[in-house]
Amino acid sequence: MSDLADGESTEVQGSGSSRYLLRNVGGVYSCNCPAWRNQSLRIEKRTCKHLKAFRGEALELARIAESTPGSIPASTATRSSSAVGPSVSVSATPVSTSSKTVPPLLLAHSWDNVQDLTGYWMSEKLDGIRAYWNGKTFISRLGNEFYAPDWFIQGLPDMILDGELWAGRKKFQRATSIVRRQDRSDHWKEITYVVFDAPAIVAPFEDRMAAVQKSLDPDKTPYAKAIDQERCRDLDHLRAELARFEKLGGEGLMMRRPGSRYEVGRSFSLLKVKTFHDAEAKVIGHQAGTGKHKGRLGSLLVELPNGIQFSVGTGLSDKERQAPPPIGSMITFRYQELSDIGVPRFPSYVGIRDAIHGPPAAPRPVVSAPAADEPPKPRKIWTL
Repeated sequence: MSDLADGESTEVQGSGSSRYLLRNVGGVYSCNCPAWRNQSLRIEKRTCKHLKAFRGEALELARIAESTPGSIPASTATRSSSAVGPSVSVSATPVSTSSKTVPPLLLAHSWDNVQDLTGYWMSEKLDGIRAYWNGKTFISRLGNEFYAPDWFIQGLPDMILDGELWAGRKKFQRATSIVRRQDRSDHWKEITYVVFDAPAIVAPFEDRMAAVQKSLDPDKTPYAKAIDQERCRDLDHLRAELARFEKLGGEGLMMRRPGSRYEVGRSFSLLKVKTFHDAEAKVIGHQAGTGKHKGRLGSLLVELPNGIQFSVGTGLSDKERQAPPPIGSMITFRYQELSDIGVPRFPSYVGIRDAIHGPPAAPRPVVSAPAADEPPKPRKIWTL
């Protein structure tokens, strides 16, 4: 079966003379047929016969299941673990392999550019797929199983691990296409499970990582490894490392507070540091909201000067959703990087362009618009 990369679209023949447009924007697949448009479900949970025929019914149903979060399991009592030494304990937090059970994950906040991160543990922020190893299988962030081949998981320890299934820098789309399939194919040889924590060990971060390193033997687990960590010396060191990883094609940095414990939910003990870019786009449509945004704006449909269209749904205040930027206005948005075909990834609304910058004091120089196949020229800024 065929599939669509992030930002890609294609036209398919309907049952009659009509033709319909299929699109993938940030993992949300859509079709402009009446059956897809008239559903009352959230857009990420909608599907139709055209998407099923194009992508394959099994893959499309798996995508719908992936967007259905479950409940976080409660922790139970702790027990000693000789595998990691007598000074630490392991939380017996069972994780069901059911597609309806969400693993209890630690999530990061963004660095505020002010907090002193000297002494924090610094590692590369991987552009992969979050995977929770429960001792038997990989569980996605939303609670679904990843079907890794037996030879891939051979040698992995009987302990809970937190990490990412990673195909390398700038290969997020490739990793996704491999990991989300259910055929346990040899393409998994392109994937490495990079481990950055051991959630069930009740101990400081340094002890947890020591246990991870001890449990992963390169000879026994050739497809798994612990992530490299380095102490941050000062702000200049952080900036130099961020620039180095970005030059290599990396996404950014993760900063872990020394001595911190594993917490479930978003915590300031884990911070992400990324360079974002800003650019401008024209509002060409208003897309209705669903769920908590029902009855008001859900996202802005915008267009870049090169003709690429996409949606911006984050960063908007409640007031802006009630009275959104008018169609035809220019907005400033922030994004992380461009997809393979030039679509901004993780776009976030900043504001109406003139409302931010104000009217120009003098006429602006004439700048030619980029060609239709040329990506936008971003202005680099520091992190969110």
